[in-house]
Amino acid sequence: MDPHDFLAGRFEEHRGRLRGVAYRMLGSVSEAEDAVQETWIRLGRSDADEVENLGGWLTTVLSRVCLDLLRSRASRAEEPLETRTHVPDPLVGALEDSDPEEQALLADSVGLALLVVLETLTPAERLAFVLHDTFAVPFDDIAPMLGRTPAATRQLASRARRRVRGVGTMPDPDRQRRVVDAFLAASRSGDFEALLGLLDPEVTLRADTGAADSSCLIRGARAVANQAFSFQRMAVHARPALVNGVPGVLTVVAGRAMSVMDFTVGPHGITELNILADPDRLARLNHLSDVP
Repeated sequence: MDPHDFLAGRFEEHRGRLRGVAYRMLGSVSEAEDAVQETWIRLGRSDADEVENLGGWLTTVLSRVCLDLLRSRASRAEEPLETRTHVPDPLVGALEDSDPEEQALLADSVGLALLVVLETLTPAERLAFVLHDTFAVPFDDIAPMLGRTPAATRQLASRARRRVRGVGTMPDPDRQRRVVDAFLAASRSGDFEALLGLLDPEVTLRADTGAADSSCLIRGARAVANQAFSFQRMAVHARPALVNGVPGVLTVVAGRAMSVMDFTVGPHGITELNILADPDRLARLNHLSDVP
């Protein structure tokens, strides 16, 4: 076998995991794919025969690529992430997806609510938390990536853990589907009281349109219901879909994806609504309009 083809085959064995790490680190589908591609390029430039643990080597290289991207992103930001209305890229698929690879990616995905919180962490905190708590990478291996001691790296992950506590628990998909269906029914019929009844009193709505003057962050059931009530005109074009592995809503008009809506459902109703309606970013997410 050609050595390049052999190396490519070995890399493909790790691609799924690398995509998972990069997506959690970056919250961006396109940047995650770029990071994985850059890792492949660096592998091609290295002496791969000398690499004893290819999976660990690839994870280390990918993590450093992601860390550089996060630091660059932070240095370019005109305002802190905590004050911006930003929704990370969603992973969208059909509720009954027949593509095993896509279904596996969605099943292993992380909710947008958790990604929103991860984006409030420092790059070092995010790397330490994602690698250790999600992918079980030892602190001794993470520390050299950050130029810190294992003890200091453990503290970074601990601080991150406190920030994300209580966020990201995967819901009961059947209950989530019922809530999403009820939300769509109330929106289409214009039943404000039914819509209000689906919301937790402390619900948060985050809508990212890509423009500062039209993006919004709204808290409280009545205020969120008023905002969601304006969705009635578009609700006829909405369809249930898998959004980061759980039922959500995709809105498509004339073959063009207009928005993706992610729901977090708690004991007392919907606790968080994350809506991506940025046309430029939606256009970069592949095949959204093809979801049946």
